[in-house]
Amino acid sequence: MKYFVLYNPLSCSGKGFILAKRLENILKDDEVIFFDVTTLKTRDEILNYAEKDDRIVLCGGDGTVNRFINSGDTDALGFDLYYYACGSGNDFSNDLGKSPEKEPVRINQFLKHLPTALVNGKAYKFVNGVGFGIDGYCCEEGDKQRAKKPGKKINYTNIAIKGLLGAFRPVNAVVSIDGVSHEFKKVWLAPTMNGRFYGGGMMPTPDQDREHNGTLSTLVFFGMGPLGALTIFPSIFTGEHIKHEKNCALFHGKNINVTFDRPCALQIDGETIPNVTEYTVCADVYAPVPLKDDEEQAKL
Repeated sequence: MKYFVLYNPLSCSGKGFILAKRLENILKDDEVIFFDVTTLKTRDEILNYAEKDDRIVLCGGDGTVNRFINSGDTDALGFDLYYYACGSGNDFSNDLGKSPEKEPVRINQFLKHLPTALVNGKAYKFVNGVGFGIDGYCCEEGDKQRAKKPGKKINYTNIAIKGLLGAFRPVNAVVSIDGVSHEFKKVWLAPTMNGRFYGGGMMPTPDQDREHNGTLSTLVFFGMGPLGALTIFPSIFTGEHIKHEKNCALFHGKNINVTFDRPCALQIDGETIPNVTEYTVCADVYAPVPLKDDEEQAKL
């Protein structure tokens, strides 16, 4: 069997290639060919090499998956696509219940009929979620720190605490779910999720199922000053925050619009877009086919 491994050398604080090379031991009975995705103009540069029985492995973090799904159609891939998680957060892998760096997992079925986010006039597919508020602020600050010191491991928890203590100012927001609008004051977070996890383990919508029949979940974390937000915020890593019903509103829908009263950074699967006042998400109405996990993994 021949495997084409598309790796991101920048993932996991610059350890992407070192971690990708572990596949040579995992797939020791197969031919493994490595390609640096940062040097490719289009994914077709690799796909044109692949024959019917060859397999493609995405090796990296959530951002690597995001760039792949936005580089071409993923609804009808003509080959088996696998994912080997070796990023910093690995939220996609975590949501699938797979331990990072163990073995590649087939993901074709999870890349069908993905939701689309419209931001500043541009459309983006996403696998995990769209974050708007202090989560976008954290990604933006992390990018700034990484630009100053390439390869530096970013402590997003420290950035979030700094933001909650005043570096990020909450906003007023209007959230529209399938045409029904809701107004909120002092909004800290307003993400829309396709899976359960984002931000390296945060679980804003703990009941969201990516096999969702076209339904997404939106959380609004609102109505508090810095001290109240700092008190509740840690519980978002366990999903316990939704018990605070006065400050956490959870919605489910297929067409979602979130508008802020001032520009903030937004993140899509960890990729930052600065100066955003509004995003719109449309869920695909078709659900992906469930994976017969044991059967597929036996093919490795």
